[in-house]
Amino acid sequence: MPLYEYYCEECGTDFEKMMRFDQSEMRPPCPKCGSQQTRKRISLFASKAGGGSQSGGSSCGSGSGGFT
Repeated sequence: MPLYEYYCEECGTDFEKMMRFDQSEMRPPCPKCGSQQTRKRISLFASKAGGGSQSGGSSCGSGSGGFT
């Protein structure tokens, strides 16, 4: 099951919730205040960088590219 990130518009709490793909459009209640005024956050994730060099240091891992 994927892990989704949410934000409560009532109390400002950030939280995560495991939900099935078919539930991904549902708004779970805030675990802190119980409000239904929650919205899904855009998650940041690592991605493979292109083969260019980075200034000021070496990239993670060996070979061309690295994770950003």
